[in-house]
Order: sequence, then structure tokens, then C-alpha cells
Amino acid sequence: MPVLLRDASLSDIDAITAIYRESVLNGVASYEISPPDRDEMAARFEAIVSKGYPYIAAVGETGALVGYAYASAFRTRPAYRFMVEDSIYLAPEAQGRGIGKRLLEELIARTTTLGFRQMIAVIGGAHPASIALHASHGFVEIGRIKGSGFKQGRWLDTMLMQRVLGAGTATDPDPDTYPGTLFLG
Repeated sequence: MPVLLRDASLSDIDAITAIYRESVLNGVASYEISPPDRDEMAARFEAIVSKGYPYIAAVGETGALVGYAYASAFRTRPAYRFMVEDSIYLAPEAQGRGIGKRLLEELIARTTTLGFRQMIAVIGGAHPASIALHASHGFVEIGRIKGSGFKQGRWLDTMLMQRVLGAGTATDPDPDTYPGTLFLG
């Protein structure tokens, strides 16, 4: 399935909300039980892009949004500002077609260019396809939280995976440039 990757915008929120709704209701990637509405998804979108994090849309041949990915703060305490967490969601018809791979590659490239040094994947349900996707892009397992969620009538583990971006910890970051200025007064 050929796709175009572009910056997501507020005009994509209906499609983003629908894709996320499907994931919440029928998947285990998100530990939410009730899908958030359009207004909540718009607020989440604004909170991410207002901090300068990338939010990417994958658009199929028909022009419909078939997936999206974004980077966001792993934690909001200032010392974590050089680490991002990735999130990738695909419409059911887009799964298994290489779109997640393209989104993750683009997210890695953009966050590296922005100056982030680490990316972490918090994989709900320790989903095998997501683990394989991240492992194929240099992520390594750094931990598993057993029984961290209860959804769809079963206990779920959360897999934590991490990947170095750019120089990683080999050099000190510049605290006076983005993302060094994130979360600082």
C-alpha cells in the first residue's frame, strides 16, 4: 500500500480519533478502556505539537489517513527532556503493510534531527508485531512490567524498549537549544 507521510494537522483529528478508537476498543496497545472523544484527541494533539514534537500522518492512495505516529515526552521532569517516547497507530486495513515501519523510520529521523538522544517504546500488551518492528529498528528490550494492565479479560505485560538517537550519551547535549530548553522555566 503506497503511502504519503506528512505532518499531521488538526484537520486529521477525526481520522486519528477513529483509528485510536479502534485500537482502544479492540487492541491492547493502549491501556485506555473507553476511547477519548474528538475534543480530547484534539487537546492531546495540541499538547504534543505545541512542544515541538513531531506528529506524522500516513495517507493512503485514496487520500484517507491510514495511520499516524508521534513522539512525546517520556516523562515531563526536566532531566528527561532529551528522551522521547514513540507512539504508532494504524487503521486495521493498514496493518502488516510496512506503514508502521515507514512511520517509525520517519519519527526516528525527525527526533534525531531535533536533538533528542534516546527513544523509548512502551509497548502495551507486549504486542509481538510492535516488539518485532522496534527490534528491527535498533531498539533493545530494557524491561518488562508483568501484569501491568487488565484489559479484554486478561492480564497484560508492558514491554519497554530503548534506542539511542544521534550521539546518545557519548557527548553532552546543548542545554540552550531544543530540546534542552523543554520543561525549563
